[in-house]
Amino acid sequence: MEGVEGMVKKPEGAAHISGILPGLLQRFRPETEQGMLRIWRVWDRIVDKDIAGNARPAAFKGSVLLVHVTSSSWLYHLRFLKKELVMRLNDDLGQPLVSDIKFKVGSF
Repeated sequence: MEGVEGMVKKPEGAAHISGILPGLLQRFRPETEQGMLRIWRVWDRIVDKDIAGNARPAAFKGSVLLVHVTSSSWLYHLRFLKKELVMRLNDDLGQPLVSDIKFKVGSF
């Protein structure tokens, strides 16, 4: 029996979603949501791998970033790094996009 890969034909000229998504979001989403997309792109670069594995940007309201963390221990730890994370994000983004970060235990 042939696997699923053999049954599904890839259309000619198909593009990866990462190449399409930014343009679609820019066209159909408010500019404030563009900030979240930019934050997702830089998050793993501005935090170390341990933080990246335990904390993920979840929402962006105004200039406040909501970050889901894996446990209350990480929530406690990251509260002490909040100012540094805001500074790193804004420096990397080239503008003061984030004024505050709120941490919440959640899944990602």
